[in-house]
Amino acid sequence: MGGLVIDARSDQEGPQGEGGPPREDAPGSGRGSKRRRPFWTELPLLVCVALVLAFLIKTFLLQAFLIPSGSMQNTLQKDDRVLVDKLTPWFGAKPARGEVVVFRDPGDWLAGHPVEKPNVAQKFLSSVGLMPAAGEQHLIKRVIGVAGDTVECEGTGPLKVNAKPLVEPYVFAGNTACSTDAGGQFKVTVPSGHIWVMGDHRQSSQDSRYHQLDPRGGMVPLTDVVGRAVVLAWPVDRWTTLPVPDTFDQPGLSPTP
Repeated sequence: MGGLVIDARSDQEGPQGEGGPPREDAPGSGRGSKRRRPFWTELPLLVCVALVLAFLIKTFLLQAFLIPSGSMQNTLQKDDRVLVDKLTPWFGAKPARGEVVVFRDPGDWLAGHPVEKPNVAQKFLSSVGLMPAAGEQHLIKRVIGVAGDTVECEGTGPLKVNAKPLVEPYVFAGNTACSTDAGGQFKVTVPSGHIWVMGDHRQSSQDSRYHQLDPRGGMVPLTDVVGRAVVLAWPVDRWTTLPVPDTFDQPGLSPTP
């Protein structure tokens, strides 16, 4: 009879996948495929995940802070935003000379300097890290002395650390490194667990110099340090990192044991 092959399927079955019961994986069968939920039903979950991630980043990695005054000019301007590294302290890192750090008010330093209180929405967004911290009792200054250092100012300067004069190009133009007003002349030794801080705008910064009569003598406890400001993030046209100036790398700056 030759090579003629008869297909044993009935004409009603048709080609595989056509006619008869649909396959489970056939498009439109409703089986084997999940119907995608509308985006609006997934949105609350996505928002919650974003808030949790923002909160974890703010708590353990980086936090944005708003600069409330001009005490760090010209390094930082009023209303700048900086990113503060909160991770390295978890690994035992301590503030070093020359770093710009954010710290909690160690003893009513902000008394007499009213801070604008944020509204409820600002508080919430700040608490989860979606807005810079504002309206809080935080300050930002440069670390000048660490535990064991002797820091001194005589006349208009230069500022000395362990008898080594500092060359300070970051000091606000027109300011002197030391000031001759009350509190501006000093010689102090930083105790263990503390730092001595000063603003770059020397004649417009209520820093360690002006709190020497406090119980801690103007020193900031390490436990009050939130972290190091590492990036000037806003405005974008002034974006830059905040490195330690070379003057703090000079030989012999550390105190002799």
